[in-house]
Amino acid sequence: MKNTKKLTLLHSNDMHGDFLEENVDSSLVGGVSLLSGYINKVRSEEENVLYAIAGDMFRGSVIDSEFQGISTIQIMNMLSPDVVTLGNHEVDYGVAHLLFLEKCANFPIVNANLHIQTNNARLFKPCHIVEIDGMKILFIGILTESVLTQCKKDGLIGTFVDVADAAEEVGRICNNYNKIDIDFTVLLTHIGFEEDKKLAEMLNPAWGVDVIIGGHSHTFLEEPAVVNGIPIVQAGTGTDQIGRFDIVVDTDNNCIDSFTWKAVPINADTCPRDPSIEDVITSYKSKTDAKYGQILTKFVRELTHPTRYRETELGDLFADILKDATGVDIFLLGSGSIRTEKLGPVVTKGDLCECFPYDDGVHMVYATGAQLKHMLLHMLRDESFSGDHCEFYQLSRGMLVEYDQKTHSLLRFEFEGTPIDEEKVYTLGIQHYHFLNIVDSFDITAEELNKNHKERMVSTSCTEIIEEALLTGQHQNAKGEGRLFLHLI
Repeated sequence: MKNTKKLTLLHSNDMHGDFLEENVDSSLVGGVSLLSGYINKVRSEEENVLYAIAGDMFRGSVIDSEFQGISTIQIMNMLSPDVVTLGNHEVDYGVAHLLFLEKCANFPIVNANLHIQTNNARLFKPCHIVEIDGMKILFIGILTESVLTQCKKDGLIGTFVDVADAAEEVGRICNNYNKIDIDFTVLLTHIGFEEDKKLAEMLNPAWGVDVIIGGHSHTFLEEPAVVNGIPIVQAGTGTDQIGRFDIVVDTDNNCIDSFTWKAVPINADTCPRDPSIEDVITSYKSKTDAKYGQILTKFVRELTHPTRYRETELGDLFADILKDATGVDIFLLGSGSIRTEKLGPVVTKGDLCECFPYDDGVHMVYATGAQLKHMLLHMLRDESFSGDHCEFYQLSRGMLVEYDQKTHSLLRFEFEGTPIDEEKVYTLGIQHYHFLNIVDSFDITAEELNKNHKERMVSTSCTEIIEEALLTGQHQNAKGEGRLFLHLI
């Protein structure tokens, strides 16, 4: 008769500073108080419980941004995860600051691939073993270069290039640790759901990877995807739900005997509150409320940004503001810069900070019409509509783009009412982050664009431009239609 043991594995990802619950249909939903209450409840009901976070604890809230992640680490300390891996937004405040935040954490942070290029020294432990009820559970943290583009600001920091390199490193770690009788192996990844499936295909079953808990693509699942015998899961985004594995571990053969998985909604009906964590959040919130309570403007109505892969009302508004302030012909605003689905009608400084948390400079670059066409066709490639978390852009006033996915062609490509001249040079405004990653974002190099005219930085702060525009103009409106028409398959 084989020996088995029960393991309950809870997991979150892409929490993005989602600390406060929301009132939805007269019911409280999400927030770390209710999340903590659920985790504590499961820990009291079950014997072998582990809680893991698959990246992106940081960014997305005023409380996180104001205290540069220190508040988030304190709140996460109270959630007491057993292990956390890095997401791309963990480096938003800089690698040096991230290493400081790690010292503030009362939980292990694992990452197998961030390293110093000069000597290949890792910045974090690649893995962590949790011993529970006589079982040894191995957690490995994985990122790839395509996700961690923020590190390109620091030429000394290197990452894995792609999932093939990540798979090779997983094999190396598993081969080194399996000799100490690992009962169960978990990959904590932050590379996106589609990349997780590619990674699973590349893993040798002899390495013993049992499950992949992922993040980055904010994927909501009804059930796990099983690839190469490995269940792959995510828990969406924020704190509105948590993933839960109930696993029977075959400790003789070090594998899953059976499992169930579900996404558990976090709400007041099913989760008790945690008053101690509420006190911490309240202390931070009282400080940010005093600073960020100033009313900037009142829109005609609530403006929305329901998806990053379409033209949106907030995208139109912000792109136009930045175009007018910087004097460029066309502003290409990163859709992912807008982090909330709605804003207004009354807009406070705090609302704007949560909606547009990534303050960045603006580069003016010079592109011919032919180069601009190439850049936009790269943005509109099939991966942008398949959940791969590609960069996408909001277009400023004057642009009209009509795209047919079936033929991968532009049916209309106009600026200020006339077809774009492939030989003419246009000035484009792009954010500093996207300039640093211009090859990934637009499939073109800065050197190619500089042949037309050398680029220059025309602003050091997008947020200050938007804030000033909102302060000086009441009753703004935006339609979110008329610039980008998509005919998708």
